[in-house]
Amino acid sequence: SCVHTENYFVPTSEIIAVEESELSKKQRNTGKWHKLAKPHSFTVYYVKKARNHRWWCRDVTFWCVDENLCNQWTQALKELLEMQKCRPKRLLVYINPYGGKRQGKRIYEQKVAPLFSLASISTDVVITEHANHAKDNLFEVNINKYDGVVCVGGDGMFSEVMHGLIGRMQKDSGIDQNNPKAPLVQCNIRIGIIPAGSTDCVCYSTVGISDPVTSALHIIVGDSQPLDVSSVHHNNTFLKYSVSLLGYGFYGDILKDSEKKRWMGPMRYDYSGFKTFLSHHYYEGTISFQPAKHTLGSPRDKDSCRTGCYICKESEQQLAEQQKKCGLKNEEDEEEWKVIKGKFLAINAVNMSCACPRSPKGLSPAAHLADGSADLILVRKCSRFDFLRHLVRNTNQDDQFDFSFVDVYRVKSFQFTSKLSEDNGSNVADIGKKRFGQFCRDHPACCCNIADSTWNCDGETLDSSAIEVRVHCQLMKLFARGIEENCKDEAAYSHSSIEHLL
Repeated sequence: SCVHTENYFVPTSEIIAVEESELSKKQRNTGKWHKLAKPHSFTVYYVKKARNHRWWCRDVTFWCVDENLCNQWTQALKELLEMQKCRPKRLLVYINPYGGKRQGKRIYEQKVAPLFSLASISTDVVITEHANHAKDNLFEVNINKYDGVVCVGGDGMFSEVMHGLIGRMQKDSGIDQNNPKAPLVQCNIRIGIIPAGSTDCVCYSTVGISDPVTSALHIIVGDSQPLDVSSVHHNNTFLKYSVSLLGYGFYGDILKDSEKKRWMGPMRYDYSGFKTFLSHHYYEGTISFQPAKHTLGSPRDKDSCRTGCYICKESEQQLAEQQKKCGLKNEEDEEEWKVIKGKFLAINAVNMSCACPRSPKGLSPAAHLADGSADLILVRKCSRFDFLRHLVRNTNQDDQFDFSFVDVYRVKSFQFTSKLSEDNGSNVADIGKKRFGQFCRDHPACCCNIADSTWNCDGETLDSSAIEVRVHCQLMKLFARGIEENCKDEAAYSHSSIEHLL
């Protein structure tokens, strides 16, 4: 018999824990249990799905008079949980105490640690003390004793852990990260993200919500979501890895300006965004790319990436077959490069939709998490009003690519060189000296300096404007399952269906 009046079907994969429990006096004195001898009980903790992809931890208590029967149920359920081999037993946790609203430590201790404890997960917790603490630490620890690495913080903290983990894997395998053509070794250790930053784009785009409890539960049940990662190089030197946005022009300028205003807090992005929009700088350059012929989808097909995405699975297989065919031949020489020269307000390359609460569809709504490609969005020079129309469409249901000045391509690698880099033979030191003398030919009255923009790589600036980017298919895995379909119907579904536990 069940304490709750509602009934639910709970798959074994979504049971968090089973514990023997004592009935309180109040429960024992209610109804039919009042006349019976000491009843025995056990409690099942399980995942309850709510609206907007939110998960809760709920519990239900079962009791009966027969102690043997009670023990049999408890034992049987615990054995079922033991069979869930994908679940982590030991985690390495990094907490950024300074990120976002400085709530990382409190969020972990109050909301996450009790759930890990309930699920019998042991943790080693490291509270980071400076930038790159987690990254450096990942090169030293015995990584093989952990089933996963959890980062508590925002996108910056995730990026640091990702760089540490991928870097460690390549180092252990003797792979030179500075070689842009090097095939990288996949990371089999999953990363969990407990959102506690000012921006949690990666979490939002892979789970559907930025909520610490939801993310903790995805880790506990052992979800796995492969993720494409782009490597960024300049002159055979490794710069960074990117999983969400690589932006030159508009988004690079916003970041560069906002870095000087960190004292403003998260509001600095709005201020810098408005200022950058008004300045309306464009940049000349050449972009060359290899189209991702192996992918089934296209950036404008409105086929969003969802849990168990068939486009990601099929594209991964097509890419593997394509690489087998190339064999010993140099893949780069085999495939065509498309070259575009122009004046651009923004060049954006995204590995995922880049959805967030302000832009629920993201910069590229049909971008896929694990198809071995990135969506390259080129916004050519246009009027301020037209550019505003494009930006507004990032926040509503209209097609943001439906403009004559916007081009979008699905690519597996690309290179960019600004006109300034070309003119100066790509010598970064010389560029710095010469940039200040150049003024905007189209707006001589405003004297706006059009020298060069900065690349925004997942919220961090890159030193070089001339870069070479390559997408590595499913290089890493997250404790996530992508965004599930039909979560809006969950509330109605749970009330209308008559189901029973197990």
